[in-house]
Amino acid sequence: MLTRPRGPGGAVTDPPVEEPSLPARLRRPADAFRFLVSVGAIALILGLAHVARETTSGLSSDITHGTEQAPHLLLTLAGLASGIVVLAVPVAFGVERVIHRDGLRVAIGVLAAVLALGVSLTIDSWVTAAGMRDLAWYLTWKRHGGWFPGPAHIDITPVIAYVTAVRLSGRTRWQAVTWTVVGLDAIASLTAGAITPLALVTTYLIGRAVGYGTLYAAGSPNTRPPGRAVMTALRRVGLEPVRAARASDDHDEFRSYGVTLADGRSVDVTVLDRDQQTAGLLYRLWRRARLRGGTPRRTIRSLRRSLEQESLMAYATAAAGAATPRLLATSEVGSEAALLAYEHVPGRTLAEVPDDELTDALLGDVWRLLGVLQRHRLAHRRLVAASVLVAADGRPHLIDLRAGETAAGDLALRLDLAQLLTDVALRVGPERAVRTAAAVLGPESLAAVVPLLQKVVLARSTRTALRRDKLSLSALREQIRVLRPEIAAEPAQLDRFSPRTLISVIAGMVGAYILLSQLGNVDVPGLLSNADWRWFGVGLAASALSYLAAAFMLLGFVPERLRLWRTVLVQLAASFVKLVAPAAVGGIAVNTRYLQKSGVPAGQAAASVGASQLTGMACHVLLILLFGYVTGSGGTGPSLPPSRAIIIALLAAAVLAVVVFSIGPLRRLVTSRTRSLFSGVVPRLLDVLQSPKKIATGMGGTLLLTVAFVVCLDASIRAFGGSMGFTTVAVVFLTGNALGSAAPTPGGLGAVEGALSLGLTLAGLPAGTATSAVLMFRLLTFWLPVLPGWAAFTHLQRAEAI
Repeated sequence: MLTRPRGPGGAVTDPPVEEPSLPARLRRPADAFRFLVSVGAIALILGLAHVARETTSGLSSDITHGTEQAPHLLLTLAGLASGIVVLAVPVAFGVERVIHRDGLRVAIGVLAAVLALGVSLTIDSWVTAAGMRDLAWYLTWKRHGGWFPGPAHIDITPVIAYVTAVRLSGRTRWQAVTWTVVGLDAIASLTAGAITPLALVTTYLIGRAVGYGTLYAAGSPNTRPPGRAVMTALRRVGLEPVRAARASDDHDEFRSYGVTLADGRSVDVTVLDRDQQTAGLLYRLWRRARLRGGTPRRTIRSLRRSLEQESLMAYATAAAGAATPRLLATSEVGSEAALLAYEHVPGRTLAEVPDDELTDALLGDVWRLLGVLQRHRLAHRRLVAASVLVAADGRPHLIDLRAGETAAGDLALRLDLAQLLTDVALRVGPERAVRTAAAVLGPESLAAVVPLLQKVVLARSTRTALRRDKLSLSALREQIRVLRPEIAAEPAQLDRFSPRTLISVIAGMVGAYILLSQLGNVDVPGLLSNADWRWFGVGLAASALSYLAAAFMLLGFVPERLRLWRTVLVQLAASFVKLVAPAAVGGIAVNTRYLQKSGVPAGQAAASVGASQLTGMACHVLLILLFGYVTGSGGTGPSLPPSRAIIIALLAAAVLAVVVFSIGPLRRLVTSRTRSLFSGVVPRLLDVLQSPKKIATGMGGTLLLTVAFVVCLDASIRAFGGSMGFTTVAVVFLTGNALGSAAPTPGGLGAVEGALSLGLTLAGLPAGTATSAVLMFRLLTFWLPVLPGWAAFTHLQRAEAI
């Protein structure tokens, strides 16, 4: 039996702990999170000040009027603080820290103060620059001889950054004095009218953002208790360690130690550090916002909450009869950490077990272990292969219970099964994983997880393995459907939004902001009153003609006979779908569905739509070159620069193509997408080429579609008094439309408006006329068809035509 280590005189000494030296400074995830939150709050306040001008101005006036009613003595003290004390207090604290040999902390604080001063001056210069003076006015409305003070108070911003970077937490007296003088200085500035309450909040946030950013970059002093402190905490709970070694782990959320006790037992100690409780917080917040009920309710947990949750899950798992290492003790380790001591179970994780040892018997035991959890309504939440420990006797145990949930709902339980089923399939294949799971859990349990087999709900490690091993989740679903053919095949809607949707919304907001900014300098009422609305009717007729042209374009590439009127309705319905899908995607999906419902086989339907798209793209490029050449050759009126623009565009496209095809992953992505989109297109084109009537219909529809849109844009320009050559308008439209089709926003929203406005302006049209014309063009071609498109979409669905 091992004995406790003793020093001279028989005193008990700390056991030796084998661990690498702890770093002197650490980058805390909490500092990065607070920095991001502060930056986001600054952007929000500046946006509110720019949009809700009257509200913010009135609020600032009310608060300032209230500060003017403050007692004279308080205002006198505030004036004194703003001149001397607000700088004297940080200097005094710095001197005190240097005397106590803590100069590094002061140096980091000084660095943060210098950076804060630079950031404040930069933001002030940006806000007061040309085009932003209206924002400066509502943040600091009082003029000083024509000079607009900026939104950041440069007297106290460095002080706030300094206080944040030196971390005054725990020093209550210094905190009280510092924040008191900062508050008095703020009152003095408000009373003098040199700054608004909104600008004062911006000042505070800038100081905090710079302070936290500096802290994260330079690191904070390491307050994690070392291994010896952990052993002392073990002794307090009745466990006598005689030897310990830090386990090598690949994660940063916790530390683990292998400890040998005086009675010969071995325990595994998990240490939860307070500074790591926010590790991965942004990812967890993203998952919680995106998924419907697929993440734990409490995303942000305190150290005490994390300790209690893991302890509860460990006790609940053991009480349910599921094999898991026994929890022996829990304890705090000072104020910065906590520990959990588990009975050591020698073995390997399921991810480490060699393939030849993954027998059906072992997999059956794993599924039985999961069945125990499911019957007792316990959700593991991280049930990957690394969370199953296979003991030396071959019995599987559950480990890593930190994210577990008791009294779990059906969705959480099914997600556990979907996660483990996917991880096992990565090791043994879909057929064997499904067969062994069905033998234990039953086909009904597996059938319930088919709609949940989606990448969005799986752990990051599993998604990475799926990409690496090229396992298809559809293959796993098909194996389950062999057992239960009648189960639903459609995936459940688990995500509230996709990353593409988020990008689309952001891009749309940016486009809308650009357009609204342009309209801010335009006399819109004057333009509208002087507009020639007869051209509106011409544009409306051209917009309506485009749907007939699109119908001809599709009919020309489908050898089968289709009804013209219904095909026109399908193109109108596609305009409604553009509201929720990128411009190049919505039309393809609706047309392909229409052809399938019309009796065209799925492969040939996709090939027909692909042929029309490919022909349209080729015509698009040729028309850009043709009109660009004609535009550069001469003519009257404003025109685009000669063929130099075409040459630059072609060179840019060539460089882009070289870059894409030089990078392996990008080349494979483009090749696979192109192959899947245009597979079977060439045979379909050969079928069409045998009919001159079909060729004329398809090519005529393609050209008529372009002409209709160009006429609509030209009519929009003429409606507001502008005049440009038809070929110039054609080049601008073809270029803007190409950018809009490539944009991920619904219907190219934002990208089309920006490209067309910029193109018309560069071609010589006044900015106000160009913006108004583009908005009218988009009204005619994008917004007005939405309601008729919805009606057509509803009618076609009822008629089962799409």
